Amino acid sequence: IIGGNVTRIGEFPWMALLTYTKPGGKTGFHCGGALINNRYVLTASHCVNGKAIPKDWQLSHVRLGEYDIKSDQDCYLDDCVGPEAILDVAIEKKIPHELYDPPSKNQYHDIALLRLAQPVQYNDFIKPICLPRTQQLRSRNLVGDSLDVAGWGRTENSSQSSIKLKASVLGVDLQKCNEVYEKYNVVLEDTQMCAGGERGIDSCSGDSGGPLMAADLIPD
Repeated sequence: IIGGNVTRIGEFPWMALLTYTKPGGKTGFHCGGALINNRYVLTASHCVNGKAIPKDWQLSHVRLGEYDIKSDQDCYLDDCVGPEAILDVAIEKKIPHELYDPPSKNQYHDIALLRLAQPVQYNDFIKPICLPRTQQLRSRNLVGDSLDVAGWGRTENSSQSSIKLKASVLGVDLQKCNEVYEKYNVVLEDTQMCAGGERGIDSCSGDSGGPLMAADLIPD
């Protein structure tokens, strides 16, 4: 996250880290995701079968409940939580979108599901994200709305953040976005969304697969 702020402990409790096992048994986090129910994480297809993922890396686990990947005890101001909040779950099945084309410039259908090896127990630090189930929510125009991104990806200092960061970006009209991307020979379709536009505030490498979030009040 570039130009972002530190999250509170337990903020965005659906955020997931994808764990890749590398040659020699080393592991690393290189993408994000969102827990959508107790068995599935939603992420980007390019994090599963993208051209940038080395062939000898194995996407093996999902980490939930994390805050600071460099610390066993996570603290924000006076609020602290121990390592018991963290859950590493094996991935049972990877389901990239069947129409995703890794070499394509346009990156259409860049979405994937990860089925977890066992159901996840929810707690204060692990909860699923709310999905826009109704047609009214799905058709909502988010242009000009403040949207949130979060993750542990690269910052303005070019290094990965050990702490979960967040940033606010604005929804942008797709036609305006296409005018910007035209010089790169990229065409966005209406199955895609566009957000950002303010210099120095954005998601970055390592945040891939994480959600673009719109806050809404859901009536009881």
